[in-house]
Amino acid sequence: MEKSIKMCALTVCRNVGQYVRWLLLGALTGIVVGSVSSLFSWCLVYAANFRTSHRYTFLLLPLGGLIIIFLYKKLKYEENKGTDSVIESIHSDISLSPRMAFLIFVSTVITIFCGGSVGREGAALQIGGSLGKTLGDILRFNDKDKRIIIMSGIAAAFSTLFGTPMTAAFFAIEVASIGTMYYAALVPCICAALIAKQMAVLMGVKEDIFHVADNLPLSVPSGLKVVFLAACCAAVSILFCLTLQLAHKLLCHFFKNSYLRIMAGGCLLILLTFLCGTQDYLGTGISIIEQALDGHAVPYAFLLKILFTSLTIAAGYRGGEIVPSLFIGATFGCFLGGLIGLPLSLSAAIGMVSVFCGVTNCLLASLLISFELFGFADAYYYLIAIATSHMLSGYFGLYHTQRITYSKYENSPIDRLTIHWFK
Repeated sequence: MEKSIKMCALTVCRNVGQYVRWLLLGALTGIVVGSVSSLFSWCLVYAANFRTSHRYTFLLLPLGGLIIIFLYKKLKYEENKGTDSVIESIHSDISLSPRMAFLIFVSTVITIFCGGSVGREGAALQIGGSLGKTLGDILRFNDKDKRIIIMSGIAAAFSTLFGTPMTAAFFAIEVASIGTMYYAALVPCICAALIAKQMAVLMGVKEDIFHVADNLPLSVPSGLKVVFLAACCAAVSILFCLTLQLAHKLLCHFFKNSYLRIMAGGCLLILLTFLCGTQDYLGTGISIIEQALDGHAVPYAFLLKILFTSLTIAAGYRGGEIVPSLFIGATFGCFLGGLIGLPLSLSAAIGMVSVFCGVTNCLLASLLISFELFGFADAYYYLIAIATSHMLSGYFGLYHTQRITYSKYENSPIDRLTIHWFK
């Protein structure tokens, strides 16, 4: 009896010790990554504002592209796979260099400054993952603990840049392996995300605030309309992923040299901008998302954003695809919602979270971001839409190293990567 009590006491003490250890490490990660990410956010805001106030800054796209390629070659990091490397490092022993954080920081700012159609979350994952790995090296963690601290870094950076700590924590532990949750990382990821959010507040980082103007009582007819909208969003998310893959294959085929490829991509973006007669499809497009949530969207805006983003990423510019996916979802949702008789603002919000889920395969993170961005008034519709999009989007995704460990269609484990048709 006495022996059992001692063993129980030792187990409790060990568990408490581990909890305190990861709580402190999560806090440290949140402070370090949150500070760097806040500085990054300020630089992005300045770059975006400068481009907006100087109409022809986008003409610098080819020059900006040359600088980006030069930096990656100079620092001997041109073969790096970016976000895919970060995700792969969570379930393998692949190494992440501190150079990744510096390069993605600078190159994303350059891309946004020149008008490249990218988001900031690619940088969030790479900055957070790289700094997390560096902290793990400094503290001499073993490989398993390094993976946890990498996830904590991702959560901290995501939380800083998006202002959604709940989403950030679960996105970090969900994105690498769909169907498997790294529960050991939950405490440090939550702590890092919350601390990073506070660091962002202290450093004056302004988060994007979205409002849904329309609320809709739960009913069967409305629910069926939401199912249809979400199914179409799943198709759009697949189209986005395939277009990204195809654009990369074509540009790499026709332009073997990375300098020529990014210059060609920059020139194409300039040409497309003049042909469209608007700069709405350059940059992050946050203002267009806000317009869609107000019930205003050009019917074909989502297609043009897919094209602009695919060209930007495939050419070699740096940044993320998630904010563009929110743009695509919001504009498509607003457009289709009007056709099927759903409130436009709500349709845009449903489109955003549905496409986000379709391209990331992160069901829980998608549900949480709907709550953090739009509140709980239409929670049932977000739940219906996200579940539908998650299943119907299949095994496509933005990240080629993302592992699918459990089937979306039957109660059985699988082990496969996301679909990559155009290799």
